[in-house]
Amino acid sequence: MRNYHISLYRHGRTAANDNGQYIGTTDLPLSDLGRNELYDKKDTHVYPRVERVYTSPLQRCTESAEILFPDREIVVAEEFRELHFGKFEGRTAEELLQNEDYRTWLKGGMDAKPPEGESVSELCIRTYQGFYRILIEMMQEEFQHVAIVTHAGVISNALACFGLPKMDPKQIRIAPGEGFEIQINPQMWQQAQAFEVLGLTPFLPEEADTF
Repeated sequence: MRNYHISLYRHGRTAANDNGQYIGTTDLPLSDLGRNELYDKKDTHVYPRVERVYTSPLQRCTESAEILFPDREIVVAEEFRELHFGKFEGRTAEELLQNEDYRTWLKGGMDAKPPEGESVSELCIRTYQGFYRILIEMMQEEFQHVAIVTHAGVISNALACFGLPKMDPKQIRIAPGEGFEIQINPQMWQQAQAFEVLGLTPFLPEEADTF
């Protein structure tokens, strides 16, 4: 059975990212620094020739998609928005250290959630739905390779929930405009809800011959 390739990318920087704030569903644009970093990365690295780009609905992702893939169709995928941090939105870890709800959340597992926010389990359920929908569309439209521009938390938790080999989300570091290549086999996805993690993306020119 045919395999399908998806490139997962983190959006560029925002001012809140640089300030260390939690901005899950807070809809902020790229900062000037973030925008320039993406243009520089595009000049020095090779992004794969994808057939469509899916993006989180938040500005920082849609703007990043337009910079990195200006000549490709861009489709909003609501399932790939960032985790909702509830009452922690807009605040920094330093500000929250004395907050009992925050400390409990940090020590909790997949089902722990910030007050009025979302758990990692809920995030994984909706990203599963997003991958499933995109895979069906790729099969129907005979696409071989698409990209998804989303958030660091979405990518790291998707790799932990569905990726092979297994990865610890706390150990995954993703720079702006970078991410991971994955390969989905429809039979494996249906039976085991798993995909194969192929490696990092984008590539240096000498590494990108096959993409």
